[in-house]
Parts: sequence; structure tokens; C-alpha cells
Amino acid sequence: MAQLVKLQDYISRYQIDLARYPTQFVRLKKNQWDRVKRQWEAGDEIEQWEHIEPATLVEEEEVDKSRFSFLKKLLPTRATNDSMAEDGVAESIDVSNEPDEDYIPEEESTLHFEPNIVYNPKTLDELKRMFMDQFFHFQMKWASSTVREKSYVDPKYMRDSFLRTCLQSLPDCYLLFYYPILQIKKAPIELEIILLTPTECIIIKLLEEDDQAVYIGSSDRFWVKKVGKIEKKTLSPIIDLNRSEAILSQLFQQEGVEVPIRKVILSRNGYIDYPGTAYGIQIVDRRKFSEWMQGIKKSVSPMKHMQIRAAQSMLKTCQTTSFQRDIWHVETSAE
Repeated sequence: MAQLVKLQDYISRYQIDLARYPTQFVRLKKNQWDRVKRQWEAGDEIEQWEHIEPATLVEEEEVDKSRFSFLKKLLPTRATNDSMAEDGVAESIDVSNEPDEDYIPEEESTLHFEPNIVYNPKTLDELKRMFMDQFFHFQMKWASSTVREKSYVDPKYMRDSFLRTCLQSLPDCYLLFYYPILQIKKAPIELEIILLTPTECIIIKLLEEDDQAVYIGSSDRFWVKKVGKIEKKTLSPIIDLNRSEAILSQLFQQEGVEVPIRKVILSRNGYIDYPGTAYGIQIVDRRKFSEWMQGIKKSVSPMKHMQIRAAQSMLKTCQTTSFQRDIWHVETSAE
């Protein structure tokens, strides 16, 4: 499951300590899945899945090393993830220079993962699907809250099928920025979907407004979109891709980040007809989507230092709109 590092301009706990949270995310998911799978295989009746103790979560700003030195005894030892890899739920993940786990403090009870059994799964695949669907909702919390702050999440993202597909299908070592809003010269600029793999940065322009649409591309400023017998002009997606690429290239250069950038125009429910070759751009429509997805999800590389640096450079520039949790509670109680 890919990690949702930044969603629009929402607060993200990855902004606090990007070097630590990726491993925390994978460890939490692995521990939960191991527990659920073990109970299911044993035939235990599970009315509600227990949440992992919040000792495995982190807020760097809350660290008090002396107070939490006893946590070493409570944390599970690092083990191989072979069973998880076979299940397809999680893989091993490694980040260079990971901080010492002896000093992982207890987080306040703000993020408990407590998925519910809505029906009795008959197979391991059904159990896995139920787990991943409910973990998706947990990921949204990770990408919109910290101990102190919280962002209002637009409900459309909970129904966003491409966001769900990315998070549930791609490896744990992939970092996803979903339409991040960057502050460039004091002006907010929304980028396209950014996927940071261990080896490259992929910018994705999604074309899915109309089902069964046919896009006829060209080097002009406008493309032609056909939906049934209706034909109209639409702004070339290459323009948005090139803008995002230019911003990221400049940002990476300023921060000394060396990551190749690849651009993709993607439509899962339509067709793209581009005569000739779009230089430096990969075109993927519904005919090629499955093959393309299988190709990018086959990464066997652990997270790289340059990948983390690329993500950090973006997070430093991202705009954040959030509210203090005490304000959130006051507003909620007043409703």
C-alpha cells in the first residue's frame, strides 16, 4: 500500500518527521494484519478488530526520551515480512538513517485503527480486501491530522477510486502527493498527482471526466474530446504536465535533489489517440492501464535517500490549511 504523504493542502503527519513515519506506517499495518489474519485462521469470532497501541506512532515534537525509555520493552521486535509479502498487504521497507526506536513516544489517542467486521469473510482474499478498504480510511486520517492539528477533508476523496487504487495497489515504498498545493512566490499553485518511487518522480495527469470519452491529441494548445456524438475542444493536458514538471525541476535543483521526472497522461475510462509521439510523455488509456499499473508496482527497491529528500523538498514548499484540535472540538460541540 503506497503512503499518502500529502493530500491537497491538508496537514500531514509526514511533515513532522518524514524519515520516521514511513516505517511507522508499515509497522502498524503489518502488526494489525498479522493479528487479524491470525485470529481469522484460528477461527476466532472477531466482533471488532483491536487497534494497535499508539506507542507505535510518533510526534517528534512530543518526544521526552527519559519519560518513554520503557517503551523498548513494549515495541515488537523487528521481524521479517515474508508472510506479509505473500499476502500482498505489506512489504518490508527500509529508510537509511532511521532514528533509534528506543525513543518512540506514546501519541495521544487521536489515531486508533479500529476496523469493524461488517461480514464474516469466507476466504483470505475477502479478509484482505476488507482490511485494505478500512485501512484506506485510516490513511486518510494520517494525511489530514496530527496530534495538535486537523484539516477538513472533502468527502469526494473518500470516494476517489484512483486515489484508492494507488494506495491499495502500489508498494509501501511509494510516496504519493495527491494534487499538492505548493507556495511558489507567495502564490498557491496546485500540481498534478505526484508519485515518488525509489528511482523516479512520476507526474500523472488524469483524464476521467467522462466515461468512454475519446481524446484526440496534438501539439496544439487544445485537444478534441469526443463523447458519443458530442465533440468539443479541451485544454491540452500537456500544458498542466509541463507546468508541474517545471516547478518540480526548479524545486529539486534548488534543494540538490537528483531524481528523474517522468510524465504520464492517464485515462482509465477513456481512449487517447495521439498521432505521432508525445516527446517525453507516456500516454496510458483504458487499453494499457492494467499493463502500466503492473509495470510500476513491480518495484523491489527499498526507499532511497534521494526519494526522501525529494519528498521533503516538496513538503517544505507545500501550503497547509488546518485547525488546532481544541478549536475543532469546540466547533464540533457547537454544531
